[in-house]
Amino acid sequence: MAPRRLAVDWQACKAHGLCAELLPEIVQLDEWGYPVVAPGPVPASLRGFAQRAVKSCPTLALRLVDTPEGPRPRVVRAQASPPESPFP
Repeated sequence: MAPRRLAVDWQACKAHGLCAELLPEIVQLDEWGYPVVAPGPVPASLRGFAQRAVKSCPTLALRLVDTPEGPRPRVVRAQASPPESPFP
C-alpha cells in the first residue's frame, strides 16, 4: 500500500477535536481546538487508527490522501505583521 498522510478540509472542520482523541500520536489541537497534523506519512502501525479517525469525523473534514513521491516541500509559516498605525 502506498504511503498516505492525513489532510484536513479546513472549510469543513468545526474543531470538534475527535480526531485528536482518536489519534493523539499524529493529531494535536491548537489553542482554538483545530487539528494540527504531524507532517509525513501515517506509520503502518497507526494506519487502522487513522482510518477510524477519518470515518469518525462528524463533519467529514479529515481524509487520508496519497503522499507525493520525492522530497517534501519545506513549509514556511508567514509571520503576521502588526497593523500599521493610522496616525502619522
